[in-house]
Amino acid sequence: MAGRRLAPEEQALWARVAATVTPLVGRMIPALRQPDESRNPAPVPDLKPRPVVVSDRREDTKRSGPGETLDGHWDRRLRQGTIAPERSIDLHGHTLSSAHAALDHALERAIADDVRLLLVVTGRPPRGGETRRGLIRAQIGDWLASSPHRGRIAAIRNAHPRHGGAGALYLILRRRRA
Repeated sequence: MAGRRLAPEEQALWARVAATVTPLVGRMIPALRQPDESRNPAPVPDLKPRPVVVSDRREDTKRSGPGETLDGHWDRRLRQGTIAPERSIDLHGHTLSSAHAALDHALERAIADDVRLLLVVTGRPPRGGETRRGLIRAQIGDWLASSPHRGRIAAIRNAHPRHGGAGALYLILRRRRA
């Protein structure tokens, strides 16, 4: 893979990292060329942290999972809270297994009734806890991805504050094909 050359401080860092690993059988760790310091003096490393640039643009790749098939109109209405959920399910007080079963049942009923917007209330994360979100909220993405109804889920979005905010999710379901 062609790319830029490593700066001397990057080479030193890489050498320290490479010294801590054991190569696979039959493989060698490639040696880095040592810079010729007689030509150019080593620059003083800039130790200021560099800003991390995070791009919110979506690439032109298609995703196989639910969550990326809404148009701007739907997203805007959800973000502003102007659309009301047709049905909701509250998972407060459930164990992980009973919450999973209740979610599957509610999703099955919503699909049978041709509901477009299902509100799933998971509850807010515990205050002062070590985890940033509750156990049900942490598992719900995996449950939906492995659900037999995953093909009917058009998108998953965080709920507007009037519908539960950080403690709830919108499930936008696809219309039934005629």
